[in-house]
Amino acid sequence: MKEAMSQHLTHAPSSATADAVGEVDAERGDWWRDAVIYQVYPRSFADGNGDGMGDLPGVTARLPYLRDLGVDAVWLSPFYASPQADAGYDVADYRAVDPMFGTLNDADDLIRAAHALGLKVIVDLVPNHCSDQHEWFKRALHEGPGSPLRERFHFRPGKGAAGELPPNDWESIFGGPAWTRTVNPDGTPGEWYLHLFAPEQPDFNWDHPAVHDEFRSVLRFWLDLGTDGFRIDVAHGLVKAAGLPDIGHAEQLSLLGTAAMPYFDQDGVHEIYRGWRRILDEYAGPAGEERIAVAEAWTPTIERAALYLRPDELHQAFNFEYLSTSWDAAALRKVIDTSLTAMGAVGAPATWVLSNHDVTRHATRFGNPPELGTQQREPGDRELGLRRARAAILLMLALPGSAYLYQGEELGLPDVTDLPDEVRQDPSFFRAAGQDGFRDGCRVPIPWSGDEPPYGFGPAGGPSWLPQPKSWAALSVAAQTGDPASTLELYRSALAVRRQRQELGAGTAVTWLDAPEGVLAFRRDAPGGGFVCTVNLTSEPVRVRLPAGSRALLSSGADYAEGVRPAVADATADRPAGGPLGVGGPVTDNPVHDGIEPVIAADTAIWWAI
Repeated sequence: MKEAMSQHLTHAPSSATADAVGEVDAERGDWWRDAVIYQVYPRSFADGNGDGMGDLPGVTARLPYLRDLGVDAVWLSPFYASPQADAGYDVADYRAVDPMFGTLNDADDLIRAAHALGLKVIVDLVPNHCSDQHEWFKRALHEGPGSPLRERFHFRPGKGAAGELPPNDWESIFGGPAWTRTVNPDGTPGEWYLHLFAPEQPDFNWDHPAVHDEFRSVLRFWLDLGTDGFRIDVAHGLVKAAGLPDIGHAEQLSLLGTAAMPYFDQDGVHEIYRGWRRILDEYAGPAGEERIAVAEAWTPTIERAALYLRPDELHQAFNFEYLSTSWDAAALRKVIDTSLTAMGAVGAPATWVLSNHDVTRHATRFGNPPELGTQQREPGDRELGLRRARAAILLMLALPGSAYLYQGEELGLPDVTDLPDEVRQDPSFFRAAGQDGFRDGCRVPIPWSGDEPPYGFGPAGGPSWLPQPKSWAALSVAAQTGDPASTLELYRSALAVRRQRQELGAGTAVTWLDAPEGVLAFRRDAPGGGFVCTVNLTSEPVRVRLPAGSRALLSSGADYAEGVRPAVADATADRPAGGPLGVGGPVTDNPVHDGIEPVIAADTAIWWAI
C-alpha cells in the first residue's frame, strides 16, 4: 500500500548515509547532550521556487547562515506528503516529500549539505495519528465494517439507540468531540473513529502489530537517508487506556495541557520507545555519533517526562514547564532545579526552550501579563518583551543541557497578533470549541533582506503564504548583521562564547550564588576557568556582588550595566572556516571587577568570566 505513494531516490540511500555521516564533525558521540538545536518551520523559512511557500531547497540555500549563527543541529518540522489539514502534521505518506516542499532528492541534498557544514539534521515523526488520506485509512473506510485495516485505527460503534452518540466523552485537542462518524459503503451511518486532533487526523491503534512494524520501517528509511534523529510528535499519546474509558467531564484540554488523561502518558508507550532505541543504536556512526530521538511529551510533572529518557529509551524531551514559566526569578529557579534533578536521576540532559511553532513568541509573551499563558492575542509592550527576551536567551544558554531555538527568535521577532481572519490557516481557529487558534502569528515567514515584503523570503515582489508586517524590514537578517546592538549579533556572540567555554552547556548542575530578591545568579566551573550568569528579573536596577576577578563577557544590552559594555561580537571579525562568528572587540576588553558590586539594569542578563 505505501509503495504506491512513496518517492524513491535515484541512488541507493545506504551510500548517502556513509558519505554524509563521514562528513559530520565526529568529536563526540554524545553531541546531543549540550547541543543547540534550531527549529526550522519549512513553510516559513525560505522559499526556493517563488510560490510563496517555504521549501527544502530554500532551507538548503540558507544552511550556511545557520552554521555561522553557531547552532549544532537543525530540526525540521514535517515536510511529508500531506493534504495539509494541519500544516503537515496529517501525514499521508511517511516516505515521501510533499510537492509543496520539494522531492525526496531535495531532502537528500539538504542532509548532505548540512553534514558538509558540520550540522546534524533531525526530522519530525508523527506516530500518534496520520492523515485521513493515508492508504490504510482510505481502504478501511472503503471496505467498511469488518475490514482488517480498521483494527489499525480506533473504530467503534456509537452509543445511543441508533449509535448516534460518540463512543465516549473524549474531546479533541482542537475542539469538539474526539470522534467522527463514518458513512458505510451503502450510504448508511457507520462506526465512529478516534482523532485526538482534527477529524482529518485519525489516531493509530498501537495495540496492533502492523502499526509497530510500519514505524520501525519508517525509522530505518530516514536513518538510511542519513538523518541524525527524530523529534517525536505527541510522543505521550500513542497508547490509550484499555477500554477507552470516559473522562467524566467535558473540560477542554489545552494544547500544552498536562492533566492526567486516559489517552496521554500511558505506561505502554515506554516499551515502544525501547524498541526504537535499539534501532537508533544500530545506526551509530563510524566514530560513535549517536542518532537520537526527542520526545514532545506533555506530562503532568517533569518527573513523568524523565521516564521517557531512561537509558534504554529516548534521549531528550522538550521542557514545556520551562517554556511556560513566567518572567519570575523564584519560578524560574524552581523549574531549573526540578528539571536538573529529574533529568539527572535518569542520566539524561535537561532541555531548555522558549518558543516553538505552537506558542506565542516569547518576545511577545514577556511583554504581556503572565496570566495570559503561552497562546496570546495581544501585542503587549514590545520594548519590554524584547528586553526580557534578550536576557532570557543568555539565561537559557548558560544552563547545563541542550537548548532549542525557534526560527526567527534570533531576530527578536514578535508574534504577529493582527493577522486578518481571512488569511489565517491554523485549523483550530476554525473550530469554535477548540484552542484560540492563533498559532499563525508565530509562523509568519521570517525576513532576510530588503525594504518590502517578502523581505528575501522569496523573490522580490513575490508572495508569502502569510503576510509579513511592514515593520519587519528593520528586523531582517541583513538589517541586523553588523549592528552590535542587534538581537542577531547578541545570539551570534552568545553561541560563539558557548562553544568556546566548557562551562556552558556541559555538566548537570548549577551552583546558585547569593543574590537580591528577583535576581538569579549561578556559577559554572570547568578545568581552566569559571563562569557566572546574573539575571535581574526585576523592574529596577540592582547591585549584585560577584566573585573576585570577574570580567564581563556578554550583556543583553548596550547600556544595561554600570561599567559593562555591550560585549557583542565584532561583526567585522573573520569567521573561522566552518565555525561561528569570531568573538572580539568589546567581548575581550572589559575591565576585571575585584570586589565590587556592579549595577545590573532591569530585565538584564550578563555573563562573567571568573
